[in-house]
Amino acid sequence: MAYKPNQTYVNLPVKNINRTKDFFSSIGFEFNPQFSDDNSACMVINDNTFVMLLSESYFRTFINKPVADVASAAGGIIALSADSREHVDELADKALSAGGKQSKEPADHGFMYVRSFEDLDGHLWEIAFMDMSAMPQE
Repeated sequence: MAYKPNQTYVNLPVKNINRTKDFFSSIGFEFNPQFSDDNSACMVINDNTFVMLLSESYFRTFINKPVADVASAAGGIIALSADSREHVDELADKALSAGGKQSKEPADHGFMYVRSFEDLDGHLWEIAFMDMSAMPQE
């Protein structure tokens, strides 16, 4: 039987917890105060998915190697789905207005529409809408 996690936690190092919380709050994300303090903020993606935003010093307590400088090198991409193309644009525009940077030009593949941005620390995010009824058939 395949492993099926019931919750997912992505852990990301950040330089300033309060500034990062303000950034993601302005996009529309909420935080679970039970799992947030001066060193961390638990950002709620949905009922089963969370992003733990950890101060770099606290993040270091979980690892045995240096923290990557994601401002100058990619360490991964966090991709989230949206309900529509308009929702993709809304979220990406909010991220850019809050101080994020566009990381790539918008991509329209017909069945999938994607916008990408960097958060304040340089982590890469993608917001995508997929219309499975328009997906090319083999």
